[in-house]
Amino acid sequence: MVNEIDQYLITKDTGFYVDCTFGGGGHSLFVLNKYKNIKIIAFDQDTDSLKRFNENSDLQKFKDRIIFCHDNFRNIKENLQKLNIEKVNGLLADLGVSSKQLDDKTRGFSFNSDDFLDMRMNKEQDLTAYDVVNTFSKDKLQDIFFKYGEESFSKQIAQKIVEERLKGNIKTCNQLKDIICKVKWSKGKINPATQIFQALRIFVNDELGSLQDLLNSISDVLDIGARAAFLTYHSLEDRLVKQSFKEDENLKIINKKVITACEEEIKTNPRSRSAKLRVAEKIL
Repeated sequence: MVNEIDQYLITKDTGFYVDCTFGGGGHSLFVLNKYKNIKIIAFDQDTDSLKRFNENSDLQKFKDRIIFCHDNFRNIKENLQKLNIEKVNGLLADLGVSSKQLDDKTRGFSFNSDDFLDMRMNKEQDLTAYDVVNTFSKDKLQDIFFKYGEESFSKQIAQKIVEERLKGNIKTCNQLKDIICKVKWSKGKINPATQIFQALRIFVNDELGSLQDLLNSISDVLDIGARAAFLTYHSLEDRLVKQSFKEDENLKIINKKVITACEEEIKTNPRSRSAKLRVAEKIL
């Protein structure tokens, strides 16, 4: 949704803009190409993203206009202080898991994989999905599946996991998917394991906690007239962003009706189907 980001985020064609989820650098590259006096502060906790940045010739053309922060965006205030940057002119957070992470099955995000149950966005952290699935109690698993996956079969799936791991550790994505499918059957095109894998990913990476920390910081880091744009992909994220924007008296909501991808973009990028864009402007 680069056109929508351009339309709603850019209020000043100079200064610093934060890309909270750099990923493959698509959004940043668009901004850098179009606006010659804008600099990007890029956050990503995934070392693979930094590697792609260093290897991407298109991005390297702008290396003097990109400051890369290998950190979780929840630490935005601390990183800006280290850079002696008091305020920024805009902030973008595309909260979807990057296509690179999803397509790399060794990362353990895909349920169609015989690879290790990992799911860490930051490969330097200790906790993995394997640890959660094989060591957490039935009640804790049930709570995670219901809270972060809104899974109606949470209790049954948690019970089945506990039973199956008595036979041996659940090591791969396909193993977990097969266990889930013994309890929950497919309805339509959505895989029965989708909500469980979402819940595990959110929990392992503390995605909602990180998002709330970022939302709590945006009024402090934005300059007057600057905007924050958040792309969310599921209801848990969207509710957090919507509520935070509503409660922050320093912000004015720009789009009271959520912005979604156009049909043309959905055809070329099916993953954008679930994307919702919310934008707020710093007024006080």
